[in-house]
Amino acid sequence: MAQTPRPTHPLSIDEAWAFTAASASSTTFFFDFDGVLSPVTEDPDASQPAPGVPAVLERLAEVVQRVAIVSARPVSFLRSRFASLERVDLYGLYGLEVWHEGEVVTNPAALPWVPAMADLAERAKAELPGSILVEYKRLSVALHYRTAPAEAATVERWGHEQAERLGLRIQAGRMVVELKPPVDQDKGMVITEGVRNAGCAWYFGDDMSDIKAFDALRAREAVDPSFFGVAVAVANPETGAEVSSAADLTLDSPEAVAAFLTEGLRRF
Repeated sequence: MAQTPRPTHPLSIDEAWAFTAASASSTTFFFDFDGVLSPVTEDPDASQPAPGVPAVLERLAEVVQRVAIVSARPVSFLRSRFASLERVDLYGLYGLEVWHEGEVVTNPAALPWVPAMADLAERAKAELPGSILVEYKRLSVALHYRTAPAEAATVERWGHEQAERLGLRIQAGRMVVELKPPVDQDKGMVITEGVRNAGCAWYFGDDMSDIKAFDALRAREAVDPSFFGVAVAVANPETGAEVSSAADLTLDSPEAVAAFLTEGLRRF
């Protein structure tokens, strides 16, 4: 049987699904969590997958080579939200943690930074306004100002001061400043490695860190004429314009992601 020609960019949804269905055995789907599989909430601990998301991810994992979630959340959080999924890999903390086949693997270079992150979280709670939500993730600290947007400059200034003091890295996001260990790991690197043996890959993202994942798909296409990558943005009022401009397709919401996948699965 003749191989389905690789679509060109810009592409149509029909072209993307047709190639994917024909290449299912070598296709990987990657998803961010917040803003993609779950609506963004004022309290990060309250976030839950949108209705239908776990079921459609499990169905998708049955027909393609691999499905993975790539998130700034720790693996422990992702496991608590997707405990029923048996075939979906989890990349936590931008890939510093990986859940694969029932085990969590942590990047060894990040482990020495656990005490510093715990101390940083306590310092943030003591020094920043009480309206700032400090999220301690063991290997990073996220400073959320969604409920206090007037404090954005204060949070960003404090975050950069601490990054310089401790030698940390800053990850900006949707009304959040995150401090991470100085370890070379981001979503782009996860995708670069994850598509090494894939013939097709999709990435769904909504934030600035996801653009690196989109770039990884483009880079793979540039060196492998047989590889096909689809970058999907999920719209939002904060980073949506920049992310959408880097993507092939844009969906309206996490609920729309579930519906889009459900429709796409009919092509298989």
